[in-house]
Amino acid sequence: MIKTFEHQLKDGSFSFYDEESFENIIDHYFDIGDYQNALKASEIALEQYPYSLDIILAKADILINLDELEEALETLRVAASFHPGDMEILTLKGNILSMQGNYREAIECYEEVLPESQEKDDIHYNIGLFQQNLENYEAAIYHFKAALEFNIENEDALYELAYCLDVTGELSNSLSYYQRFIDQDPYSPNAWYNIGIVYSKLEKYQESINAFEYATLIKNDFASAYFNMGNTYLSINSYTKALNAFRKTLEIEGASPETYFKIGFAYEKLGQFDLGLKYYQKAAKLDIFYHEAWFRSGECLRSEEKWYQSIHFYNKALKIDNDNPEYWVAVAKAEYQIGNIVSSIDAWEEAVILDPTSEDIWLDWSNIYYEQGDYQKALETILPGLNELPDNASLMYRATAYLLAAGNFKEAFHYLENALILAFEKHVVLFDFFPEIEMQKALYKIINQFRKEDTE
Repeated sequence: MIKTFEHQLKDGSFSFYDEESFENIIDHYFDIGDYQNALKASEIALEQYPYSLDIILAKADILINLDELEEALETLRVAASFHPGDMEILTLKGNILSMQGNYREAIECYEEVLPESQEKDDIHYNIGLFQQNLENYEAAIYHFKAALEFNIENEDALYELAYCLDVTGELSNSLSYYQRFIDQDPYSPNAWYNIGIVYSKLEKYQESINAFEYATLIKNDFASAYFNMGNTYLSINSYTKALNAFRKTLEIEGASPETYFKIGFAYEKLGQFDLGLKYYQKAAKLDIFYHEAWFRSGECLRSEEKWYQSIHFYNKALKIDNDNPEYWVAVAKAEYQIGNIVSSIDAWEEAVILDPTSEDIWLDWSNIYYEQGDYQKALETILPGLNELPDNASLMYRATAYLLAAGNFKEAFHYLENALILAFEKHVVLFDFFPEIEMQKALYKIINQFRKEDTE
């Protein structure tokens, strides 16, 4: 039948097909991803069966996959004139509107469907998602809870509910709500899994691990539970146990860039940088756009002082995510280590443009000039940071250090006084810059004088 239809497509002459045959032809092209021929088939079919709801819906689905959302909506508007109030039309229309970001109109469609729907948990869940996108978290919470009333095993609703409760600050007060699912079905792996997620969000890590372990005891092949157990072990720096959980995930689920990345991270934290690099590379091989995997490959090499190789991987990460200040900082530090001062400064400039309120960027960038003995340039670099962060004591103490090193004592004492007012206890950082006994005595004299005046 497909060969006959394709022959007729070339000739431009079509014989009569019954409605079911057209549906089979459309389904064939749709299933193999040939949406253009699927669309042609649906249009030819509608010439013969202009009121067929199944073919109209099929055409709308095809247009969605072709990203022709407005045309898909228009197709559904025509269908609604023939089939007013049809649930499939309203549901598909709601999906399209949500894809366009028209969440309020999408909600209206789903609310119209809700009374007659046989899948009320899915409808409530989707309305919850739309409300969440509108940042109407209380409304979202209502619908996620409603979804769970109809289907306690709706894992997605449980997870999104936890997120919304976390955003609204209600998560800690909702543990009794989650515990109810356990009470209703103590052998539900999904219930234990989701209470594990809640405990993890509340930073109650041991309770979270216990819940994930219950989930995996009930369902030994529960890959998501093992994966999140691994994440929780990472949170408490139990890297070997995290590795075991991620390996179990890999055993059940097969290769995935996320699992390889987590294994690499655990090895990196254990100081086994060669294995960390190996698994980061596995992650990047599966997903070449996984910039975090490229970056952490560079971090493993940096830890072994393999600066040239680390720069290679940092640059790979930057090609994918050029707006990440952390990546530019890493490049700046590595370039400095191999003596490429100009390249290092260029990277620092990129980093500070992307994150001008980062205390560490201003401190580390200015410090390269201090280390070279160029105290004036160090000062010129730190002062714009103080313009961005005028009440930052750490930057003021650093400016004080640079001014003292340059012999500009009067101005240094002005910055020192302001720094002492902002954060007196941080003054000890100055002694790292001036180990000489005579300078330390002079600093103590000024600092103690300030302390005396401040207590009077």
